[in-house]
This record gives sequence, structure tokens and C-alpha cells, in this order.
Amino acid sequence: MKPPVFAFVAPRSLPEALALLARHGEDGKVLAGGQSLLPVLNFRLNQPAVLVDLNRVAELEHVTAVEGGLRMGALTRQRQLERHPLVAERAPLLAEAVHHIAHPQIRNRGTVGGSLAHADPAAELPALAVALGARLRLQRTGEERWVEADEFYTGLFGTLLAPDELLTEIEWPAPPVGCGWAFEESARRHGDYAQVGVAAVVRLDGAGRCAEARLVFLAVASRPFVAQRAAAVLAGAEPGDEALDAAAAAAAGEIEPGSDVHASAEFKRFLAERLTRRVLRRAFEVARRRQGAGVGGAA
Repeated sequence: MKPPVFAFVAPRSLPEALALLARHGEDGKVLAGGQSLLPVLNFRLNQPAVLVDLNRVAELEHVTAVEGGLRMGALTRQRQLERHPLVAERAPLLAEAVHHIAHPQIRNRGTVGGSLAHADPAAELPALAVALGARLRLQRTGEERWVEADEFYTGLFGTLLAPDELLTEIEWPAPPVGCGWAFEESARRHGDYAQVGVAAVVRLDGAGRCAEARLVFLAVASRPFVAQRAAAVLAGAEPGDEALDAAAAAAAGEIEPGSDVHASAEFKRFLAERLTRRVLRRAFEVARRRQGAGVGGAA
């Protein structure tokens, strides 16, 4: 397959890139890592008149410590999530989960912002952004806005991004004292699309009970799915086997996955229950260790 004919432009600054998007609107398409866009173009599922290559816009590629967390440019490569010490320190769930994303060759080119904006419901980064409460910076010429990751996704490959807007930065909050996390997914082979995946972020109170829990699934809905009933089961509970079993059953009951080439709906529910139990057990273990050590988020 070959892509359609298009004009190609490579701006060298963010204002120049935003001006191009404002000029071309829906006829323009942004190229970052290209790991999702190029196959779409080759299959002619999208036929833009203009391709705006962001790879020369240096200000979009950075990882910076900020008060209460971490900020990174949208052009930051996924491989950086594995290697950058600030990611391990301030967004450890990202460092843990990123090796599930495809293969090293893909992560070398794939970008954090590109994956978030592509909004594939089977992708890891959108689910992680929702689970961690990330904030996304959307910019157009002369304007900007910050949106919560949970509000950013509107449906299948759908986001709040307007045709002339660009996702430029992502802010990840650092985990507070008593907070634990874990990520699990199941795929036929490592690097394949996930059949089901789940990110868990939990927080213990001073008595060792669950003060807060957030479970976000990928590959079970048209967007990252927040399992609210499962979280409600855990609220105020001592996180032992009984509570984890009840939460896992609640999660499997509240998702409504469709069957696809990777797994049937019934098998996805089976996986969801087992992955939920496993990911919660690990997350609460991390929370207990950090609570005992008095470890909190970096300022």
C-alpha cells in the first residue's frame, strides 16, 4: 500500500507549527513518531492535504521536574520513559508499564504525545494518563488550555483536540505518601496489541485501609475505562484477599468489552478479573512499603 499524495512541511518552532495548523485546519495532519500515522496513511484511512512534521520543533521534546510532579514535551520519545531518571523518580508507574508498549524499535520513534492524541483504546499511555490524573496542555495560535486526561478522551480515537490545536505538554503528578501503583496486561505475544490491560493507583490511610483506588482498563471500551464500581468496593476496606476478590469481580462485571480479533468478550472479562486481582495486590504492596518508609512525592 502507498499513502496518498500530500504536501510536506517541517516547521522549526512551535509558533510556526501552530500557524500551519491554523492555516490548514482539517486538511492538515501532524506527524510525530509516525508509528500510528504512517500505517493509517498507507491504508488511506486518512488522506490529509498537508503533513506537518514536528520532529524539528525542539521545544516539544523535554522532561522537566516541576513542583509536585513531572512535565514532559509531547515529542518525548517513549523510550525516554524507560531511561530518564526523573521518570523513575516522579512517575514510576510510567517507567514500570512502558515496556509493554510494542517493541524497543517502536518506542525509539514513538512519542508520548502522539500516543495520547491518537487515542487508540488499546494503547497503554492513554489509560496510564487517566489513572495517574495527568493534565494535558493544548495550544493553538494565541491560546492554550489545560485539560484533565479523563476529560480529554471522547470516544473511539476521539479527543477534545480541535483541528488547529496541538497537544504540546503533559504534566504527571508525583505519587503522595501511602500511594501505590501497578500495571498488568495480557497479550498473545509480548508486543502484540493487548487483549486487556489495567492500571491501578491506590492510597492507604493511616490505619492501613484503602483511602482511594483508581482502576483504568484498556482494550475493553472505546476509550480508557474507569472502573468506578470496583473502586467503590475497595473504599474504606482492608485490602486483603476478600476485598481484592470482590473488587476483581466488580470490575469484570462492569466492563462491557466487545469481541475482536484478539479475544472474545467473555475471555476479556475472564482476563479482567484475574488481572485486577493481581494488579491490586501489587499496588497495595507498593503502598505499604512506601507508607512504612514515609516516602512521598518530590517537590
